[in-house]
Amino acid sequence: MVNIINKNHTHRTAIAEAIVTVSTLETIHAILEKKVPKGDVFESARVAGLFGIKKTSELIPDCHPLPIEFASVQFEINDLIIRIRVEVQTIYKTGVEVEAMHGASISALTIYDMLKPIDKLITISNIRLISKKGGKSDFMISESEALSAAIVICSDSACKDPSIDSTSSVISDFLIKLGVNVIGKEIIPDEIDLIQEKLKYYVDQKTSLIVFSGGTGLSKRDVTPEALLPLFDREVPGIMEAARQYGQHRMPFAMLSRSVAGIINQTLILAFPGSTNATKEYLSAIFPQVLHAFKVMKGERH
Repeated sequence: MVNIINKNHTHRTAIAEAIVTVSTLETIHAILEKKVPKGDVFESARVAGLFGIKKTSELIPDCHPLPIEFASVQFEINDLIIRIRVEVQTIYKTGVEVEAMHGASISALTIYDMLKPIDKLITISNIRLISKKGGKSDFMISESEALSAAIVICSDSACKDPSIDSTSSVISDFLIKLGVNVIGKEIIPDEIDLIQEKLKYYVDQKTSLIVFSGGTGLSKRDVTPEALLPLFDREVPGIMEAARQYGQHRMPFAMLSRSVAGIINQTLILAFPGSTNATKEYLSAIFPQVLHAFKVMKGERH
């Protein structure tokens, strides 16, 4: 199964359909008048579809078990065509497309099974996904945004030996994949005046995003929050609340992080922990949705 450990819980929806075609209007009348020998066709198919949705992971090997928060199975008749429409919703780390299509398939097969004694020419076709939403792709920014980013590693040890820094490349690679232009990567010691100097420099350059990594712990040399907070026009506490909550589910020590986020003019500043693993978690926790901040700052409140 695909590893979804680092994915976020989001509200995900999928709508699928299947088409059942009967051969005569007499079959349609039998369904509507509930004269089919095996019983109420649509009610049986609806219940079967709901079971199909819930049991998807038991039958399709790579599908993850997930909570079904909402499911509906609806039917529409048009001449000799029965259109089955299935909607599934969840708040989870992976989508429900297969669950919706599986539900539509099981509903269609149930209709087939119930009608075959009275109609030998039934067909099932066009089992397909109509729409889905709620994954990370829904929160991607337009490539025309042309955002720029600078990465500043705050570490006494990495300043002495840059070869031990692996965090800057992790952040850089991640941002580049999102279409963000990384214009600078630097390593500086844990000194308040140097941190503030770099912050002011990149703000003056109108850099869209500045990511500081390191100096957010509890040791005496961890001073990144103290350097950044006084210069923020506004703090944005929700960003790091989300990151810490995400990390807490994976490592109980995440609660000790003093990471901060804020804005100066049109620049977003993020302060991450220095640990490479923690940085990967923070990136997964808040991107790409955090980039919506740039639209909000521009007044584009979508």
